[in-house]
Amino acid sequence: MPSDVFSALANPVRRRLLDALRDGPRAVNDLAGRFELSRPAISEHLQVLRQAQLVREEPRGRQRFYHLEPMPLEEVSEWLHPFEHYWRARMRSLRDILDDKELRERGLDAKQTGENSDQNS
Repeated sequence: MPSDVFSALANPVRRRLLDALRDGPRAVNDLAGRFELSRPAISEHLQVLRQAQLVREEPRGRQRFYHLEPMPLEEVSEWLHPFEHYWRARMRSLRDILDDKELRERGLDAKQTGENSDQNS
């Protein structure tokens, strides 16, 4: 995986550009029209994505079309997979703790309700 993939993905504009390319190739003007940035600014972001091998450029006449290159994203996904298991296990543990706490609180509420009704009698 190219080392600058994570740097390229760190920028929200570049992530939005990648999102826009999921449905297929897009001309640079079409991509630029989706942002409140200048075309040169979008071109700079696309250059970073090209250098990270996340997109490829295809000249068609006077226009340049950009294509998503999925391989680096697959490599990122494979790298992140063990962390996904870690966080899922952590979230299950948290859910178990919260469920136990809720059961204990419900038990206390039931006891308190019972004590209150005994006192009222």
